[in-house]
This record gives sequence, structure tokens and C-alpha cells, in this order.
Amino acid sequence: MGSISTPESVSFLSRNIKIAAHLYQPSPNSSNRSGAAVIIGHPWTSTKKQSPANYARVLSQAGFICLTYDAAHQGESEGEPRSLEDPAQRVEDIKSAVTYLTSLKGNVNPDKIGVLGICASGGYAPYAAQTDLRIKACATSAAVCVGTMARLGFDKDSSNMDVLKAQLEAAAKDRNSDVNPDEKVPLVHMLPESLEDAPADLPESFRDLASYYRTSRAKHPRAPNTPRPLLMITGTNAATKWYSEDGVEKAKEPKELFVVEGLTHADLYDHVDEAGSKLVEFFGKSLA
Repeated sequence: MGSISTPESVSFLSRNIKIAAHLYQPSPNSSNRSGAAVIIGHPWTSTKKQSPANYARVLSQAGFICLTYDAAHQGESEGEPRSLEDPAQRVEDIKSAVTYLTSLKGNVNPDKIGVLGICASGGYAPYAAQTDLRIKACATSAAVCVGTMARLGFDKDSSNMDVLKAQLEAAAKDRNSDVNPDEKVPLVHMLPESLEDAPADLPESFRDLASYYRTSRAKHPRAPNTPRPLLMITGTNAATKWYSEDGVEKAKEPKELFVVEGLTHADLYDHVDEAGSKLVEFFGKSLA
């Protein structure tokens, strides 16, 4: 593989919201993929400069054009309110990213566009692919369905409904602040500011995430049903492993579940050697 190319800062519109993105060109002397490109979506509460960059480096070194971006309302992208996780918008961001890539005539082959969704984007990417036939292959890493997670949490057999009800009540009150500023609700952070601040009873799945986002590993100030090939990657120690198992079970062929031995959910954000090699193999075949 060649050396890593420095990404170009680009932007595109998603429902008239300006999306900040990085475009990675294939590394010099890498394999010729004939204009194949991969869109990489980031996890909930994340940015393009964290886990997506790790996967983009692996894939661009293998000859793929890669596009990473900050979701609308997040990171360096525009959109108010800030830090909003809007599933419908997130799916639209993926489709808009496809549109952007098709505009790069002579560089991207519009018939060779794939998508990789990490964590929450691992739920949005397959959904986008269901109705956008321009997406020719779909892969996920440490996938999570945010709707299911809101109801259950990470544990398949648990219930998160009391927490969800409180969150919805706070959201309703916050909407009223548009006309009554006294009802403004403070932003609640999902994770402690540092591992040292984590309470003793913090669930292990959240401690795993804090070990990524709240340490030097990734701390950042901004933080029709036509079957296409599907690859879902997870780890043997990932609390979210069952999401990928469930997704592959429900999907149509061709599909594959790839489990990396010994890795947790957050490990898949930056321990990308084995997952990256599998993605190179998958997109190499699927976008050939």
C-alpha cells in the first residue's frame, strides 16, 4: 500500500444544510479501483476526524476514494439546534453524500459507490441503502439501531423506557423554550467528562465508550428493497454485538457477519486493522 493522502476539505448540501466533509483520494501506488468510492458515517456524538478517519486511511491506502463528513447539526457542519441527532436527517446526509460523489465526474465512478456506517450510522446506512439504489454495497462496524437502543439500551433483554420517557419530557419542555426562554433545558452529556469522573456504577458499555471519547484516543472539541451486498462487523466483547447479529439475520443475501475476536464496541473505532482488511476485501469485490 502507498502512503496516506492528506484529505481535502469539501462541503455539500443536505436539505439545504451545509455539510463539512473530508475527501480522501487513493494513496499513491495503491490498487486501481476504477473510481470506486466509500462514504463513511460517524457514530452518535462523534465527528469525521475520529473513527471515520481511521477507516478512511485503511480504505484509501487500498485504492478507494473515501468521503467522511460531520452530520448536520454536529461537528463543523451547519444546522440548529446544535448536537441534534435526527435519524431522518442522518439518512438524508448519506443520500446527499452519494449525490455529491456523483458530481465528481472523471474521479468517482457513480456505479461504484458504497457506504460504511459506524455505530449509529450502522443503523442509518442500511436504511439509506434500502431506498437509494445508487448505493451498491453497504457495510457496518459496531452497528447500533438508535431507535431500539432508545427503548432497550445496549442490553437486548433490558428496558430503557423510564429513561426514554424522561428524555421525551425534557425534549417537549425544551421545544417550548422557543417561545418561553425560561423553559430551556440544559444539554445532558451521555458520558462523563473524563474516566476519573465516571461513577463507580457506570455501565461497562458506557465505560468502554468513555475510554475512547474521553481519553487521548479520540478526545475532540466538536465532537425499493433490492438486495445489495451487506457486511456487518462487530467484536466478540462488544455490548452491541447482538445488533449486528439481528441485522444480518433479518437481511437478504448476500450478507455476512464478521466478528473480530477480543474487541469491544469502542475498540472497533480505532483498532481497525482486522476490520479494515475485511472492508478492503468486501468493497473490492462488491464495487468491482
